[in-house]
Amino acid sequence: MLSEETLNEYRRMTPGQRFNLTLRAIRESIPYLDSGTPDQVERRFQLIRRENDLRNENMLKAMARLQDAE
Repeated sequence: MLSEETLNEYRRMTPGQRFNLTLRAIRESIPYLDSGTPDQVERRFQLIRRENDLRNENMLKAMARLQDAE
């Protein structure tokens, strides 16, 4: 969980600043994501895909609930 101070910093950023922050985080994590045997890398990305799919599914369910409430 992010602190209130950190959240406020993000809120004050422009979309461009947040985008640059995201790109920097991606660039810094690539060496770690790509390290290990090909099997380890594949498993790591499978996990990331599963987590993303679950997050997207939960967002769609929440959006559907909001539509049902209207």
